[in-house]
Amino acid sequence: MEPIFILSLLAAAVFMLLIIGAPLKPLQWLGYGAIRLLVGALFLFFLNAFASPFDYELPINGVTAAVSGFLGVPGLAALVAIDIWFIP
Repeated sequence: MEPIFILSLLAAAVFMLLIIGAPLKPLQWLGYGAIRLLVGALFLFFLNAFASPFDYELPINGVTAAVSGFLGVPGLAALVAIDIWFIP
């Protein structure tokens, strides 16, 4: 399957969850988690976009997206601090 098709389906599912709402509690938790992961990936994307002139890049993967999505800006700052000071 094409990656763009899969991403379109995921975006449509998240959009439907936002508009209609999930009737079941587990689906609400899945929707909440998916939205948080997307927000975390956006945080990382914008960090990489604005930090590229300084030759800094933080990888965008599931773990970093989850940390920055669920913890917000303090989580993103913690990832940057860990990357700068603890990871050579």
